[in-house]
Amino acid sequence: MSDGDLISELYAGCYRRLVVQLYAVTGDLNEAQEAVQEAFTRALVSPGRFAGLENPEAWLRRVAVNWARSRYRRRRVLDGLLRRIGPPPAVADHSPEHLALLAALRVLPEGQRHALALHYLVDLPVDEVAATLGVSAGTVKSRLSRGRHALAALLADTDTESDNDADNDATASNATDAGADATEAGRIDVRS
Repeated sequence: MSDGDLISELYAGCYRRLVVQLYAVTGDLNEAQEAVQEAFTRALVSPGRFAGLENPEAWLRRVAVNWARSRYRRRRVLDGLLRRIGPPPAVADHSPEHLALLAALRVLPEGQRHALALHYLVDLPVDEVAATLGVSAGTVKSRLSRGRHALAALLADTDTESDNDADNDATASNATDAGADATEAGRIDVRS
């Protein structure tokens, strides 16, 4: 039996059992699944050494438990640091304009979106954006230009839709008001 077959057989035979055991340790099913998956990933790194173990399931369990404990300790340290810092600042802007901008940004190609976000939202100069993205300054300038044009078109469409909705509401309101006048002038009221 090859090393890969041994790992596949162990995965099929003991994955669920290990997850149940780790669930008892962590109290969180997702955390237990991640720990067991991490143990199998580490077994795959050196399958020859893993195949030579006397009790591979015990090794997987030990690796999964150690991984879960380390993760718990790191999370506890992070939680302590976050408590010292205080609550996170309110960042989200829920205005319609902001939401429309975010929706339009999501539609753009990744390169343009990253360039626009780093340049305009993070306020980095073109050279720093280029260094961050690993592209030339000319590429950043091109992406910024194309992204601005695409955003303008997307946001103009959003504004046009909003204006059309407002115009339709106003037209319907005016038609209602003018309906009685129109029938008196000899025109037919279409609403009836």
